[in-house]
Amino acid sequence: MSIITLLTDFGIEDEYVGIMKGVILSINPSSTIVDITHKIAPQDIIDAAYRIKFSYKYFPEKTVHLVIVDPGVGSARPIIAAKIQGHYFLAPDNGILTPLLDDGDIDSLVFVENSKYFLESVSQTFHGRDIFAPVAAHISKGIGIMRLGRPADIKSLVRLSVEKPFIADNGEFSGIIVSIDRFGNLITNIDYAILKKVSCAACSLQKIKFIIGDGAVSGLSKSYNSVKLKTPLAIIGSRGCLEIAVNCGSAKDFFNASKYDKIKIRAIK
Repeated sequence: MSIITLLTDFGIEDEYVGIMKGVILSINPSSTIVDITHKIAPQDIIDAAYRIKFSYKYFPEKTVHLVIVDPGVGSARPIIAAKIQGHYFLAPDNGILTPLLDDGDIDSLVFVENSKYFLESVSQTFHGRDIFAPVAAHISKGIGIMRLGRPADIKSLVRLSVEKPFIADNGEFSGIIVSIDRFGNLITNIDYAILKKVSCAACSLQKIKFIIGDGAVSGLSKSYNSVKLKTPLAIIGSRGCLEIAVNCGSAKDFFNASKYDKIKIRAIK
């Protein structure tokens, strides 16, 4: 069985996603197509980058992942294909694969240039249909990605400028909100390993304060209902990263928070 996943900012109101699936199935009728999401905010490359990083590992090896948030469609920006930890990725060279590339373990990396695997006519505005979908279908049928174009040097690729978690001179850790889900949970780029470093300094995960704007949450909860209704909490979410949530409410509204706002962590003395 060949699996192809789709992660885009196309939405579901228009015909774009359906047409891409039609192209894929015309080339590989036996493929299974899985929608990860099509509701990335338009042109939000950073959100898409983290969503694919935390999603792909739940699929079998050899799955082909189409990651299309592409403000530069029709321009001279390249398209890249990568094999990473046994999975295949197709994406514009706009930094969207940065978190995956930073993790290393890259088997192969190429620029997608061989028009043999494109549709016959390529538009300036819909490379998802004309390039990404047919190339993904051909990969799912077994062509090696080295046949798609020349090798790419990872150092030459566009990288996202995203503030990584860091420790300041005053000992305070800082990260950012990289995604806000439909429940209003604030999902950060601060993983459990970072929290353990802070907890070592504080002697306990319950002696940590998480600061969001003018608000704060103390301690780490085990579940969303560990606190009273409409009360904020901090928790390790399904991505393995820190989330700020509100029991039966929206942390986005509670803290008046936005994507890419900073989250600060400090030990409670």
